[in-house]
Amino acid sequence: MNLIIDIGNTMAKLAAFEGNSLVEVVYDANVTLDHLPLFFRKYVFERAIVATVIDLSEEVEARLGALPIPLLRLGADTPLPVQNLYETPATLGYDRMAAVVGANEQFPGRDILVIDAGTCITYEFIDAAGRYQGGNISPGLQMRFKALHQFTGRLPLVKAEGRCTPIGKDTDTAIRAGVLSGMKFEIEGYISRMKHKYPELLVFLTGGDDFSFDTNLKSIIFADRFLVLKGLNRILNYNNGKI
Repeated sequence: MNLIIDIGNTMAKLAAFEGNSLVEVVYDANVTLDHLPLFFRKYVFERAIVATVIDLSEEVEARLGALPIPLLRLGADTPLPVQNLYETPATLGYDRMAAVVGANEQFPGRDILVIDAGTCITYEFIDAAGRYQGGNISPGLQMRFKALHQFTGRLPLVKAEGRCTPIGKDTDTAIRAGVLSGMKFEIEGYISRMKHKYPELLVFLTGGDDFSFDTNLKSIIFADRFLVLKGLNRILNYNNGKI
């Protein structure tokens, strides 16, 4: 079995894979990995991969160092099953690359746009030849709400949940509608522009922020919350000769 350790900005995920099949996902603290010892005792792992977008704490480093199996640390020099055309691979967040690897594994030979809505919204494109062309980064849902509050003198901090009208009727609904509609229009705009250039484009939605939007492009959209984990598992298998 494979152990996948995905350390993000707000939390960590531990995943167990049997071959290409996801068995279980556990959410954990990204500065402690408290559940790692119990998770490791639950399954018989053969190898592991860790990927992080934050600097690891001493406690996490100690837990990783105590693992009795080979551990692959995903970095800029890690061999990948796709071609990386990003000009500064050392600055490329692992989650962005893992997401396109996961999508490419499911649909090889297709042009794919991956939209990851987490702390940030990222838009990643991998072409039909398996070449990662790059992507864009935009503020995520919570970041937009917090920015309106923190960078103004009087606007309140509004939650995504609550009354939402097409046109705001008070300050709360104006902010909520503005943020949610802005994300909707942004995402639909990216899809429409890429679909125009690549008519057979497939679109994957993943990430931690739940949102919905009406679009006539729903037939080409695949929702996969664990796309990054699947990509990390693919990278681990690739580095162990399991093509």
